[in-house]
Amino acid sequence: MFNKKNKNIDSAASATGGENAIANKEIEGLSQGQIVRRRFVRHRAAMIALFSLLGIALFVFSASGIHLGSEKHPISIPGWWHYSITDLPELAVTGCPDGAVGCPTLDLLPNFIDGTGMQIGDHPFGQDDIGRDYFALVMRGAQQSIMVMVIIGLVGGMLGTIVGAISGFFRGWVDAVLMRFTDFIITIPFIMVGAVIGFKYGNLGVVVLALMLGLFSWTGLSRLVRGEFLTLRTREFVDAARVAGASNARIVFKHILPNAVGVIIVSVTLLMSGAILTESALSYLGFGVVAPDVSLGLLISQYQDSFTTRPWLFWWPGLFILRLRCRSTSLAMACAMRSTHVRSAASPRRSASRLALPSVRLRQTPKKCVQPR
Repeated sequence: MFNKKNKNIDSAASATGGENAIANKEIEGLSQGQIVRRRFVRHRAAMIALFSLLGIALFVFSASGIHLGSEKHPISIPGWWHYSITDLPELAVTGCPDGAVGCPTLDLLPNFIDGTGMQIGDHPFGQDDIGRDYFALVMRGAQQSIMVMVIIGLVGGMLGTIVGAISGFFRGWVDAVLMRFTDFIITIPFIMVGAVIGFKYGNLGVVVLALMLGLFSWTGLSRLVRGEFLTLRTREFVDAARVAGASNARIVFKHILPNAVGVIIVSVTLLMSGAILTESALSYLGFGVVAPDVSLGLLISQYQDSFTTRPWLFWWPGLFILRLRCRSTSLAMACAMRSTHVRSAASPRRSASRLALPSVRLRQTPKKCVQPR
């Protein structure tokens, strides 16, 4: 019985050792960044969410073009859609049910069902009250949400990482000052801060609004990064780097920060996902993007009374908000599931200890069974 158990342990150890040897051979000669990218690319859920989000962004920006700057100093690159948010084509008053006007011309049903066949038409998303093409308005609003998401993610991620790294590495009075300042920012409701920022800077464009919102969205990430640095700064590879004469900056950015990349990636993707709802909520309340520019939240706010008579004016902005939110959240969940593998790939010490586990298994000696007299 004991011999059979020992054989099972040996076979499991040899199988695990063989798998680790194959994995170790695959990453032989690769840098930490290459290992992280390879393991992230192999995660199917992360790749599906990433390419879906990139596909939506490419479609939106190519359709509506790029429009930056303020009303006095605009910067515009036209897209492939033939209408813009300022064009006023003739409002369609025929062919709509219940006497409605400006109904969508998009038809996805085949010819044998409705008799008209599949078609896009001049206004696939319909028209608003004054005749503006609603597809151009929704594309412009989705573009605003994507720009806010990216800018807030970059600014908040960079500030949160820097503050958390400095606080967790140096500790002492530096940690106390930075964390008390972080606690003070957290106590202020973010929607109130966003309302004040939107009221003051909303007319300057979505880029300025996103930059200002990013300055107050780093607090949660900084606390997570601080916790990781407090744990990692006591590890042996940090002591070895100090003995080797490495500076504090090299220890932080070269040795500790790669081991905290999993937490940073997950937190930044969740921050970007929340930024979509933040911008939409502020615009809905009238404190975000203001007319003549548009955003998804502003479109829902303007046409919420038309939900019963012309529901497409409410559906399309809500659908794109939900789509962007779901894609970014799926990316965050995929990064969270993969963060353990990313962290082990970025940490040579953890990978080495994990690979060495099968070699230290000890063979158990069987005990003699004593028969009772």
